[in-house]
Amino acid sequence: MSISQWPIDDRPREKLLAKGPKALTDAELLAIFLRVGRKGVNAKQMAQELIDHFGGLGPLLKADYQSFCAAKGLGQAKFCQLQATLELTRRYLDEQLRSEDIFTSPGKVMDYLAIQMRDNHREVFAVMLLDTRNRLIEFRELFFGTINSASVYPREVAKVALDKNASSVIVAHNHPSGNAEPSRADIQITKKLKAALEIIDIKLLDHFVIGRGEIVSLAGLGKL
Repeated sequence: MSISQWPIDDRPREKLLAKGPKALTDAELLAIFLRVGRKGVNAKQMAQELIDHFGGLGPLLKADYQSFCAAKGLGQAKFCQLQATLELTRRYLDEQLRSEDIFTSPGKVMDYLAIQMRDNHREVFAVMLLDTRNRLIEFRELFFGTINSASVYPREVAKVALDKNASSVIVAHNHPSGNAEPSRADIQITKKLKAALEIIDIKLLDHFVIGRGEIVSLAGLGKL
């Protein structure tokens, strides 16, 4: 039976309009994105098959082009559509951070960092440059690869902050392993950065470590 033959309250689009997007399952949300299924399989069934095939919604959303297009019912058009949707989400969060005092809503900072960094397959060290009102001036990825005290250069962070006339900064890096627990090297880097930035009167407000399912604040742990 196709979705159009289901009772109205069970149809994903009608359910979303009546109850809001939070009331929908992952498969129902994905079915709306897919719009149609394939021969003998409706959009909701196909959505659940894809979630099972990739091992969850997260792995599906971050699948590379070849893996995504190889799945039944998907292809280049859907891949482009998904990437555009994800990028719109990133830009929306960026716009929100630029328009308000971010420390009135720290959850949005974590959401923003998760969107920007959680799905990287390699370690990335990034900096958020803030103005005097704690609004985002720019988010910039600075260092790549294995992050340790030898590969993060405080002078480069300071140079970028000065170039953008930042009053304070937040730094962040991801752990591709998924474990967000800060390492000894993470704590050492934080202390070095804080000392270097204090010399030029720029505050290091926090250092976030992004894992697969959580984000840890070193300031929150008293390690700043």
